[in-house]
Amino acid sequence: MSEPIKTLKRYHDLADPQAQPRFTGIATFFRAPFAQDPEEAEIGLFGVPFDGGVTNRSGTRHGPREVRNQSSLLRRINAATGIAPFASCRVRDLGDAWIEEPYALETALAEIEAFARRVGEAGVTPLAVGGDHSISLPLLRAASMGRAPLGLVHVDAHCDTGDDYMGSRFHHGAPFRRAVEEGLIDPSRTIQIGIRGTVNDPDLWRFSRDAGMRVLSMDEFQDRGWRWAVEEARRVAGEGATYLSFDIDALDPAYAPGTGTPEAGGIATIEALRLLRGLIGLRFVGGDLVEVSPPFDVGGITAFHGATMLFEILCLLAAARLD
Repeated sequence: MSEPIKTLKRYHDLADPQAQPRFTGIATFFRAPFAQDPEEAEIGLFGVPFDGGVTNRSGTRHGPREVRNQSSLLRRINAATGIAPFASCRVRDLGDAWIEEPYALETALAEIEAFARRVGEAGVTPLAVGGDHSISLPLLRAASMGRAPLGLVHVDAHCDTGDDYMGSRFHHGAPFRRAVEEGLIDPSRTIQIGIRGTVNDPDLWRFSRDAGMRVLSMDEFQDRGWRWAVEEARRVAGEGATYLSFDIDALDPAYAPGTGTPEAGGIATIEALRLLRGLIGLRFVGGDLVEVSPPFDVGGITAFHGATMLFEILCLLAAARLD
């Protein structure tokens, strides 16, 4: 009997897909084990392949699959912070919250909420990958159950606090206005980082300011730097339960061309990484990474950077569970 057969069998016997070569196996987020039952997880990653709330360029329904593919390039330990999320928590890929009625927008959002509630009711910290930014509303509905209004750290090119658009109040440009109106988030504990770009209405983001949100424009971010932005985020979010939402269009299009609503002059990847790492210690109870649109991507760079930001968010959630 030749030795190579025994060597090959060693891989088949391993229950941990992260121990296998990164180019093998069925793609899951960070090669974490797949689990249909959320009871198996402490932190549950799941895709939300839905872009029914997009106002212009669709394609983010394909985001979760490509982020999964690119996430195989990430390893187990955060070298900058020392956080090892897979060692400290049971991290599982819970599959997709796919939508049975995707053409009925409000029904679709209710389906996403039901999936996320099942995750939360199992005591699992949710981390979702979209999909367009409209999915943050049902995710916040689920994450806020049994809690006071959540704080919010929102990294984005846009405030997403618009209102009715072509007859709908539920789209990717309005989730956080709806979240304030529904009492899901506390605007005084909400910071929106990286806001920039052209608008059709000079008062488009007026709701954010009138409600008491801290709107940190990209110009201010650039002038004062990521360290100052970290301190401002920590000050605003405070010590209460907080949700983190990261729209990939917060990054400059040079780093994230594959998104539906790009805006020039955005955050560089190293600044985004330092920003997220600086938030360790906040009481995060959930998060999402949204708006990766593979049809507009170049060489998978946006999906890769999405997976990279997702790993940093995962580390924040793991650290929060250990506190």
